[in-house]
Amino acid sequence: MRYITVEDLSFVYDQEPVLEHIHYYLDSGEFVTLTGENGAAKTTLIKATLGILKPKRGKVTIAETSISGKKLRMAYLPQQIASFNAGFPSTVYEFVKSGRYPRQGWFRRLTSHDEEHIRTSLESVGMWEHKDKRLGSLSGGQKQRAVIARMFASDPDIFILDEPTTGMDSGTKAAFYELMHHSAKKHGKSILMITHDADELRDYADRNIYLVRDQASPWRCFNVHDKDEEVTHG
Repeated sequence: MRYITVEDLSFVYDQEPVLEHIHYYLDSGEFVTLTGENGAAKTTLIKATLGILKPKRGKVTIAETSISGKKLRMAYLPQQIASFNAGFPSTVYEFVKSGRYPRQGWFRRLTSHDEEHIRTSLESVGMWEHKDKRLGSLSGGQKQRAVIARMFASDPDIFILDEPTTGMDSGTKAAFYELMHHSAKKHGKSILMITHDADELRDYADRNIYLVRDQASPWRCFNVHDKDEEVTHG
């Protein structure tokens, strides 16, 4: 099922073209990476897709329902989102657990399945052993991983991730990629991940969208390429 369709999207910043004639799509059950050279406006593309930034032109269509027929749920993880101070009262486990309530209802008792989902979310980012620590006491990288775990616990249909593995060691990265692949293939989730580690993800991701500079233009215009198909969509 097609979850996101982007057609002829262009974005201008201070009258300077940044993205031009972008076409791409995201289906259920897909794990897709988004890469490109530094300054290739990858984050800008994501924000324009989500409506955080307003494109100059183009059409973005996001499905209203998931493959299960329920209202589509989407989670967006920006870069370095964690900013809890030392006085933040919640433990890591309590924080991640709170991600289950919007899905189950704030006044419903969590089930053993919920608790297992929370544990899996924490283990996937190497934070299970830190579950009883206060969020405010964690390092920046650990806070980031706690936020990722909470996002997993909320169980969205679409994951939009902007360089989520920053600060993770190689073992934690591998577990994270495996969970993303499992979520897509076994549970029909849709993942779009900005990354600099496309080579590390070749065994996990279905395809890669690559933003490149259009050398024929004096402006910073970028077009989308699918590296698997070697087709220019812009």
